[in-house]
Amino acid sequence: MLSEQIQVKINRELKKYPADQKQSAVMAALRFVQDEKGWISDDDMAEIATYLGMAPMAVYEVATFYHMYNLKPMGKHTITVCTNLSCTLCGAGDTVAYLNAKLGIGFNEVTADGKFGLREGECMGACIDAPLFTISNKKLCGRLTPEKIDEILAELSKS
Repeated sequence: MLSEQIQVKINRELKKYPADQKQSAVMAALRFVQDEKGWISDDDMAEIATYLGMAPMAVYEVATFYHMYNLKPMGKHTITVCTNLSCTLCGAGDTVAYLNAKLGIGFNEVTADGKFGLREGECMGACIDAPLFTISNKKLCGRLTPEKIDEILAELSKS
């Protein structure tokens, strides 16, 4: 069941849309669940569908279309590396290889301590700063080098 805090946030979001367009809040509702729980389960998607008066498949389609939603636990800090063409041409492959070696995990895996998850992402619209990744869909880090990645990981390890 959606927590009271999530329901309050969804209700606030619903005020932005006409009453007959409740489904417009689906992306925000998914984000609220993920922010609270760290990921979105099938049950969560079904609850969102009920709350917004949508078919469960419609919520699932949104959640699986965008790379920003975690459909399984992905660690405390989810690192999503852009691997689209521009980033790849600017060194995303090296960034991925460095993260694989440094964290000891591949895409869609989580470190043994549960601190980091690694995902592959689509274009983040910041090609000028390639290679880049996001941290838990909240912070964009670009112009990555091994040294910069080490600094970022060290800072995240403190929290």
